[in-house]
Amino acid sequence: MLRKLYRHISGYEKDAIKAPTFIAIEAICELFLPLLMAGIIDDGINGDGGMAYIWKAGLGMLALSVLSLYCGMAAAKYSAVASQGLGRNLRSEMFSKIQDFSFADIDRFSSASLITRMTNDVNTIQLTVMMCLRMLVRAPVQLISALVVCLTMNARLTLVIVVVIPVMCLLLFIIMRSCEKLFTRFQEKIDGLNNTVQENLVGIRVVKAFVRGNHERAKFKKSNDELRDAGLSAVMRVILISPIMMLSMYASILGVMWFGGGFVAKGELLPGELYAFFSYIVQVLMSVLMVGMCLLMLTRAIACARRVIEVLEAEPDIADSPESHSLELPESRGKVEFRDVNFKYSATGSGDDVLHGIDLTVEPGQFVAIVGGTGTGKSTLVNLIPRFYDVTGGQVLVDGVDVRDYPLAELRSRIGMVLQTNVLFTGTVRENLLWGRADATEEELVQAAKNAQAYDFIMAMPQGFDTRLDQGGVNVSGGQKQRLCIARAMLRHPAILILDDSTSAVDSATEAEIRRSFSENLKDTTVIIIAQRITSVMHTDQIVILEDGRVHAVGTHESLLAGDPIYQEIYASQMKGGEDHGVPATEC
Repeated sequence: MLRKLYRHISGYEKDAIKAPTFIAIEAICELFLPLLMAGIIDDGINGDGGMAYIWKAGLGMLALSVLSLYCGMAAAKYSAVASQGLGRNLRSEMFSKIQDFSFADIDRFSSASLITRMTNDVNTIQLTVMMCLRMLVRAPVQLISALVVCLTMNARLTLVIVVVIPVMCLLLFIIMRSCEKLFTRFQEKIDGLNNTVQENLVGIRVVKAFVRGNHERAKFKKSNDELRDAGLSAVMRVILISPIMMLSMYASILGVMWFGGGFVAKGELLPGELYAFFSYIVQVLMSVLMVGMCLLMLTRAIACARRVIEVLEAEPDIADSPESHSLELPESRGKVEFRDVNFKYSATGSGDDVLHGIDLTVEPGQFVAIVGGTGTGKSTLVNLIPRFYDVTGGQVLVDGVDVRDYPLAELRSRIGMVLQTNVLFTGTVRENLLWGRADATEEELVQAAKNAQAYDFIMAMPQGFDTRLDQGGVNVSGGQKQRLCIARAMLRHPAILILDDSTSAVDSATEAEIRRSFSENLKDTTVIIIAQRITSVMHTDQIVILEDGRVHAVGTHESLLAGDPIYQEIYASQMKGGEDHGVPATEC
């Protein structure tokens, strides 16, 4: 696991080496301080050294202290740079990996969990690396060096520490083993809390509209309480470390006082050496404590690292095939074929196909509508064309080539898509429209806005195309958002334009103008539209009716109205609604 993480510290290797180097020097400097102090007591005060020896030893202690301080600051600096660099690299690589994920991959991890992994998990790894680069080097150096010095001073007295250390290490090991699963559970509960918050914020308008604030508070309380309980379970184990360390330290000090006092009385140990011995005991026990705390942090970091590595090592289920970049692709014409297509969502776990045996051909330049009830697979069908999902059976072809044989970038460059959920990004209107084609001219930008019936309301904004949109486009209406998304797609001049219920929020007159612009400006573009309103589809070249994930009927408005009962039912219900509101059926 650590080896896998180390690969991601690229660019900060020198800092990762400098930090432990400086901390080792700091530990060695601190090792000599008790010896110098012992010399001051035994030779300067109680011996014949006098003030000259005290001054000499004191200056030596001052020099070592200054060097130790400098090395400690340098180690802190380089460990911070290395850990922050590692965090930066991990976040960057995770974000890049997520961009290659299919819809199915995102469904598998969940967006809330991915956010937690990129933030909380990476932050935990950063903190652990920063601590370990210092403490996991300082502690062993300090521990071994102090024990060696103690052995040279009095081997018998050192046995007190040697007996205590294994007991401490065993107890720390038991605690850490029990904490690993608890930390993993804790991170999962953070996922759950983030999911609750994210869902609430995205749907806050619905929450308020249905007065479900109390319900959402109860959901949040449940997630929050679960996170608290998971955190307490882990903390209750961690706090056991403190009494274990204190007990070990006091036992060691009492043992050294008892036996060391006897050695001093017998003349086998000098008072200054006993003082130094106490200092080294503290260094040894603190080193063990530091190792224990680092290993405890490392236990949590490993739980976080597994979650991060899981994302980094995930193989997207949709990717370019090895042969795709060498394949000679046909001219972009916009022909779409579905050949015996079956599909099911792996994330549902139901095993049931959403689409069954779909056979359908859309010729270049055709205007095709897909209609059907809720849950019949309309959106799923069009999502297979740009490979947001892959078929589980059959083939989807664009211009005679299986979409799985295209490089993804090339395939999607041929397709303009306005999704069911209209998404705008933080930035200006201009920046959002240029997502369609970054090198579009001002004239093309204006024309696309006019074609989508968006130009007038854009120019009515305070700064026109340079008006800033808030996150998600919350400062424009639903109808305006749809028209901006349509303009963005039209700016691309795609061979295939897919509109998934993309005019539901605009009035009939505006929708008619948008359809007219399609016929005038997208004559060579294959347009596939999913719509609920009969008025949106009755003028199309072909209407496809889906029922229970199957193609029920294909035909023109006239042929379906004459012979298909489902289409007749849809038509009758909507036309009757028009008459009830004083609109003659013939005008609809």
